[in-house]
Amino acid sequence: MGFGVRTLWAVIVAVVAALVVFLSAGPGPAIITLVGGIAAALVASEGVADEQDEGRLAEEEDALSPLLEEALDAIVEPVLLIEKGRVILANRSARALLGGHIVGEDARVAIRHPAAAERLLAKEAMTDSDHAISLVGLGSLEQRWEMRVADTSSGQRIVHLIDQTAHDAAERMRVDFVANASHELRTPLASILGFIETLSDEAGEDAEIRARFLKVMFDEARRMQRLVEDLISLSRIEADKYRQPAQPVDMSDLVQHVWDEFLDSGSPRADDIHCEWPEDLPPVAGDRAQLSQMLHNLIGNAMKYGRADTPVRVTLARDGAMLKLAVADRGEGIAASHIPRLTERFYRVDSGRSRSIGGTGLGLAIVKHIVERHRGKLEIASEVGVGTTFTVRLPALKNADRAVSEGAVTKPQ
Repeated sequence: MGFGVRTLWAVIVAVVAALVVFLSAGPGPAIITLVGGIAAALVASEGVADEQDEGRLAEEEDALSPLLEEALDAIVEPVLLIEKGRVILANRSARALLGGHIVGEDARVAIRHPAAAERLLAKEAMTDSDHAISLVGLGSLEQRWEMRVADTSSGQRIVHLIDQTAHDAAERMRVDFVANASHELRTPLASILGFIETLSDEAGEDAEIRARFLKVMFDEARRMQRLVEDLISLSRIEADKYRQPAQPVDMSDLVQHVWDEFLDSGSPRADDIHCEWPEDLPPVAGDRAQLSQMLHNLIGNAMKYGRADTPVRVTLARDGAMLKLAVADRGEGIAASHIPRLTERFYRVDSGRSRSIGGTGLGLAIVKHIVERHRGKLEIASEVGVGTTFTVRLPALKNADRAVSEGAVTKPQ
């Protein structure tokens, strides 16, 4: 069964127009153009009854309606078509958000938001982005939507809802990041300037005071240096996030190398590190330098926050198609409420303690972004009073040359 030529051409024109608008103005206006074109097609099909057999027209409309509904359902964001104040069409996303019963309802009842009701009652829709309104709490308390309204040439009104929850969260994180970075740099800088001013006075003539102040200044300068290095490192990792590393990396060899570096560093807790892995582990596709940084951050954290003279266990194991790395400490543990935010930039469970042991607040954020770039998964499990385990799963290479050590590897402590 064929569609009416005019109706079919109207739909084609609507799709082409939407594509042009998408390329020039973005998805929001394109969706409004598409829905408006479809609405015009429906109206046009009703106006040609005198030119075609009414029975044939009814059959064509019955066949066309599912096609139009499928086209609207393919739009990811909620879209509603309103006529005389009532919802006459709603795509799948709109029904999922507002309920399957909304078709036929008063639009103000369907959307159930005071700001939306005011806009829907307006005589003329304002389509530009400056007149889009924000709807907070629609769907759930945490969700934030942007609502745009446009009028069609046939007198109907299109409502397009855009989920801004993730965008708003990212914007808040950006603002917090700038504020925290400024604070983290300003604090040691103020300390250094204060000590310089003190040393410029008579106190600078006392050798003991001068030596003590110079040490504090050196420590604060090193803290600033670590912070700047971590910021640069994080920026580089994020810049490469869509370029997946392809170089084969033998994780057992890398863990051994990082282990040796900690032992050679003279750290008082280096002897608490216990590493173990089986033979014949597959390599992963990775950036060796970044994976080394990930290991240093995870093991370093475990050494800082684990109790003295308790083991820091580092293990490697095969886990199906993945290679599993686990770093576990026996420390104070972390309350469950903090775990979802541990990988946020500058987030600290105990700010004072973290700064006193030299933390920049970026270590776990760096770990998270390295794992994501390697298409892996980071899991954090902790129990207060017992300790914390960080588990990283990385995709193992298939049919790759394997450079592995012979036998299970452990090292006497």
